[in-house]
Amino acid sequence: MSIARDHAPRARKRSLGRVFDAIGAENLSLIIALVILVALIASQSPAFFTSRNLFNIAQNMAVVGLVAVGMTMVIVSAGLDISAGSIAACAGVVCALIVTGSGTVLGGVAGGVATGAALGLVNAGIINYLKVNPVVATLATMSAFRGVAFLIAPEGKPVGVLDPTFALLGSGRLFQTEGFPGIPIAFAIMLAAVIVGHVVMSSTVFGRQIYSMGGNPAAARLAGIDLNRMRLAIYTLAGALSGLAGIIIAARTSSGQPLAGQDLALESITAVFLGGALLAGGKGTIAGTMLAVLLLAVLSNGMNLLGIPTFYQLVAKGLLLVVAVAIGQWRMTLAERRQSRLTAASS
Repeated sequence: MSIARDHAPRARKRSLGRVFDAIGAENLSLIIALVILVALIASQSPAFFTSRNLFNIAQNMAVVGLVAVGMTMVIVSAGLDISAGSIAACAGVVCALIVTGSGTVLGGVAGGVATGAALGLVNAGIINYLKVNPVVATLATMSAFRGVAFLIAPEGKPVGVLDPTFALLGSGRLFQTEGFPGIPIAFAIMLAAVIVGHVVMSSTVFGRQIYSMGGNPAAARLAGIDLNRMRLAIYTLAGALSGLAGIIIAARTSSGQPLAGQDLALESITAVFLGGALLAGGKGTIAGTMLAVLLLAVLSNGMNLLGIPTFYQLVAKGLLLVVAVAIGQWRMTLAERRQSRLTAASS
């Protein structure tokens, strides 16, 4: 009897251990932080759990979430893309011009995504062939692409779009009933991108190669991975997702605006680092990034519900980015020390 009683707690501990391992330490800490944040906001604002407010959170997640999927791939590969917001602005303006000029929503979406992909390819080309550091390269293109958005917009002004079908991309709903506000179409698009991104990163050769080039580029090169070609593919995908985010912004505001998406890069980079990615690359997951996107969306929504001014939100996001990067560097330092001790002990 005593053996059976001892065996049950051990089995429970093993099962809990497996659950914690599956979730991951970074994701578990994000879930705990999210639960605490939701409890704090809900205790101060009864409107938080209303269906309308939850719909707003899901809708606001969509744009940052799309950019963050591509940003995860870029950062895991030891890169960075500060120009994501400017790419989104260019794509939104191009999409608006095509929709207003031709009346084709599908053509406008295709044009916007293609614009984002092309600008992402430009970023990768500068990094690959001019040997410019990704931070410097995308900092330069952030300014250049924003200028391009103003150049292609007639007189640098927003391009209005009155097509109701196009507006559905930004504010449309799926499965709406009298008692249920529905699921935002933009959120459904983001969810599809998240699922595809997760499968690519976790279950494909391409995903494993992304982790390899970020974790140990020299070993990846020796293993036969073409780092230049990989970088071209990664930045092109990230640019296309930023372009899609820009299209959703244009659909939501019924206009392609050259100034759109100014905070997108900061928010998406913050989400990726909060989700457990390292500045040096080689680590990070789509699931962790999406938990961080949800955390940021809840934080922003809660501040709005509580009447906290917008500039405090900017301060909070900036501090979160610093904290996330600092925690990542601290974990990397601990891992290196642990590895050094193991090497010394074995020798």
